[in-house]
Amino acid sequence: MRARAVLTVLSVVPVLLGAQQRGQDTRPGIAVLPFTNGGSYGQAKEDFDALERGIAGMMISELQRNPAARVVERDQITQLLSEQNLGAQGRVDSATIARVGKVTGARYMVMGTFIDFYGDFRIDVRLVNSETTEIVKTESDRAQRDHLFDLIRNVSERLMKDANLPQLERRANDQRSERKIPTEALTYYSRALLYQDRGQKEKAADMFMHAIQIFPEYAEAQQGLQRVKQS
Repeated sequence: MRARAVLTVLSVVPVLLGAQQRGQDTRPGIAVLPFTNGGSYGQAKEDFDALERGIAGMMISELQRNPAARVVERDQITQLLSEQNLGAQGRVDSATIARVGKVTGARYMVMGTFIDFYGDFRIDVRLVNSETTEIVKTESDRAQRDHLFDLIRNVSERLMKDANLPQLERRANDQRSERKIPTEALTYYSRALLYQDRGQKEKAADMFMHAIQIFPEYAEAQQGLQRVKQS
């Protein structure tokens, strides 16, 4: 009984410390919700289901470039949406935004849709104040599917300008701008997130490895593979 009590206390300590650290973090929080397929054609449905997660995952990574913001991790958003049944079709409304913002401490919510019409790719994004549900800014961009990563990066940079955050230092900006993630690698990465959310760890690991084989410097895929293997 005593050992069980000790374990219970120890399990609570990280949660309390995380809450305390978040309370001391005065940076504006940003949460990125899974994207919505606005009616795409030209690929298998599973590929589009995967991109709903992959685009959001890569946007989180791009927004994290700016140390002036506290970007909520994708796993936390996924778990919250699942536990609260907030991810059901048509349920991402003002109540959902307020709930996610309150639980995660995020001041801003990023919501978006994409449409892939046989390779002609378009992304539409809204930056929303989670307290007032007011739309702070909308961004839209389009290009061929081969330039999907460039679309995500460009929209992310423009969103940051409207979140009252200082711009990235020139050196950091240039260093990350040199990275060109092939769409094929991003597609495998997206599939990996889809399988990971479904609890299919072996298939997720396989997709992460395919992404890394195509683009060995794919840090997000490397981190995802490590998390899946350790889970």
